[in-house]
Amino acid sequence: MQTKFENETSRHETSRRQFLRTSVAGLAGASLIPSLMNAAETTTAAGAMPMRQFGRHPDKISLLGLGGFHIGVGSLSDSESVRLIQEAIDHGVTFLDNAWCYHDGRSEERVGQALQGRRDKVFLMTKHHGREKQVALEHLEDSLRRFKTDRLDLWMFHECVYEQDPDRIFAPGGGIEAATVAKQQGKVRYIGFTGHKYPWIHLKMLAYDYPWDAVLMPLNILDGTFQSFEKWVLPVLLKRGIAALAMKSRASGDILRENIATAEECWRYVAALPVATIVSGIDSLDILRKNLDLAKTLKPMAEEERTKVLERTREVALTGKLERFKTSDAFDGPVGRKLYGA
Repeated sequence: MQTKFENETSRHETSRRQFLRTSVAGLAGASLIPSLMNAAETTTAAGAMPMRQFGRHPDKISLLGLGGFHIGVGSLSDSESVRLIQEAIDHGVTFLDNAWCYHDGRSEERVGQALQGRRDKVFLMTKHHGREKQVALEHLEDSLRRFKTDRLDLWMFHECVYEQDPDRIFAPGGGIEAATVAKQQGKVRYIGFTGHKYPWIHLKMLAYDYPWDAVLMPLNILDGTFQSFEKWVLPVLLKRGIAALAMKSRASGDILRENIATAEECWRYVAALPVATIVSGIDSLDILRKNLDLAKTLKPMAEEERTKVLERTREVALTGKLERFKTSDAFDGPVGRKLYGA
């Protein structure tokens, strides 16, 4: 009897094959990721936050990005969260991740409080679920109000994990039209999309003729082997000058919980990839300070060490059990589930 994951994989196989052929034509997977260390930081001073270029654009953003979900958790008070955000900014973190749906807007509201007097110090990103133009524009206005700002640096289509997402976004009256309007109005500088499950859905989004600015995706030592965004999506982004943004560098903590690798190895592996930032979930000052230390003191892995890590973790990676965001619906958000009746 097939498992639920096997059934899902079978349903998506046609799309996977089609878009791996068309979207990466002329590419050869991971072998095309050039000189990983060419994603060199522009900041070299000891103790400073490494900064990297935002794709083909001149902006520089911090290698450590502050995840938006965790700063909205109920275990943090508003004042504690604001202090955490402000300390991150004061120690060099410029990239702030968020989403319209996180904790019913509480994450965005907390960032809005924290950014008073600091807005120009950060590269502000949020995500939305607007597959249709009007819904997307409504989400945008909600986010701007919560952030207490008149502009976003990066606005992303959130959680593109369903087969229908690309076609709905690019249909007449679809969300991509809202992206055009938002840029024309000066409310958004850059446009991107995110997803955590199927690399081929990312490739389907990329197959549309749109000048994407950034893509957020899972990248970690297991992804390098299993259902790999590193092998299939990252080369396309590099070729097109699209900023690669990393998330789930520790597989939502499962890599550490199962003693597959250390926190230092997780960081150094992803930092060696040509990514602009590594978005990290941080819900305490202690965790923030540990992440700041990783970002400021550790050197990215050399290729030989990366190869050894992949070999060492290959067997467990192939099971998919430690990348649950790919192999289950446990990480699919409530908005997406409601949207598609999942």
